[in-house]
Amino acid sequence: MIDLIKTRRELHQIPEIGLEEFETHKYLMEKIDKIAEKNDFTEIRTWNTGILVMLHGSNPEKTIGWRTDIDGLPIVEETGLEFKSVHDGRMHACGHDCHMTIALGLLDQLSLEQPKNNMLFLFQPAEENEAGGMLMYKDGAFGDWLPDEFYGLHVNPDLPVGTIACNNNTLFAGTCEIEITFKGLGGHAAFPHNTRDALVAAATFVTQVQTVVSRNVNPIEGAVVTIGSFHAGNTHNVISEVATVKGTIRTLTAEMNELTQKRVRQIAEGVAMSFDLDVEVSLNQKGYLPVENNPELADNLMSFFNEEEEVNLLDVLPSMTGEDFGYLLHQVPGVMFWLGIDSPYALHHPKMSPDEKALPFGVKNIAKFLKSRI
Repeated sequence: MIDLIKTRRELHQIPEIGLEEFETHKYLMEKIDKIAEKNDFTEIRTWNTGILVMLHGSNPEKTIGWRTDIDGLPIVEETGLEFKSVHDGRMHACGHDCHMTIALGLLDQLSLEQPKNNMLFLFQPAEENEAGGMLMYKDGAFGDWLPDEFYGLHVNPDLPVGTIACNNNTLFAGTCEIEITFKGLGGHAAFPHNTRDALVAAATFVTQVQTVVSRNVNPIEGAVVTIGSFHAGNTHNVISEVATVKGTIRTLTAEMNELTQKRVRQIAEGVAMSFDLDVEVSLNQKGYLPVENNPELADNLMSFFNEEEEVNLLDVLPSMTGEDFGYLLHQVPGVMFWLGIDSPYALHHPKMSPDEKALPFGVKNIAKFLKSRI
C-alpha cells in the first residue's frame, strides 16, 4: 500500500515548473512501476513529462479517466516545514502534491483487482503555465486511450476535511491573460511637454478598464478583469517611454470572455490614441476554457457522495479560479470537484499547507466512486 503522508511530503519537496517536471516524472514512474508489477493488466505510456496509465478491463465497454496535475509554482515557500521545497523559488502552493498523492493512492487501490471496464490515470504536466492537457490532446498523446468519462479534483483550503463540493454546471471560470505595452517618448521630468508619457497612459488604462465589468457585463453574469503587474520607468526624474501592464480576465462563459477581451482591447487602443502613443495588446489565447461539468455525470457523482456517511457534500456556486481541465472537459464529458483540505492560507500562498487527513479520506471515498463507474 502507498504511504500517503510520506508520498505527499516527498512530492512536496520537489516542485517543478510545467514541462520541466523531470524529477517529479522520475518519482512518479518509480511508484507507478511498483504498482504495475502486481498485475498483468496495467500498461504505461509517456508524453514529455506526462504519464498515462491504463488498467485494461476484463470485458471493457467504456474507459473511465482520472486526471491529476503534476507541476508546481514559481513561489518561494514560507511554510517552515521540515519537508519544505528543496527547489529554490518553487513550491507546491496549489496542492498538486496532494493531487498526485491521491492519484497514486487511487491507482494502487484500483490495481488490486482487474476492473470490468478500462480505467485511465492521467498524470498531466503544465497545468499552471502551458495548458498541458490541451497540449497532450492536440499532440495525440491519448491515442485510442481517450476516456469516455473524465474526472478530477482540486483541493480547497477554505473547506474542512471530509467535504466534497461540486455542481452540475460551470465549476471554474475561463481565463485569458493580458499583456499591454504603451510606447511613447521619454524625457526629462522638468520638460513634460516634450514627451509622451507612457506611465500616465498606462495608469489611465488601469482605471478605465475597471468599467468593463461595471458597465459592459450583465450584472447577473460573472466576469473579472484584474491588473496584477505594472512596470514603467527606472528613476524619479525621467518620464517613462514604455509602460507595460499584465493581468487576467476571468469569465464563466466563452461568450462573455470574448466580449471582455473586445472591450479591454478597445479601451487600450482608445487610451493610446488619446495620449498619442503606440500600443501593443496581447490577449493570450493559452487562457483556459471554463470547467463545465457534465450535468448528468455530475448529478450521478453528487448522488453517490450524498449517500456516503463520511462525506459532507456541498452543491456550490462557480468559482473564478482557472483550471486547464476545462479543455479536456470540452472534448470528453466529465466532472471536476473540490476536496476540502482546511488550510488557513489560500491557494498560491507561500504558506499554504493542507491538513493531510484529507489524503486518506480522498482515496477511500473517491476509490468507491470510481469502482462504481468501472
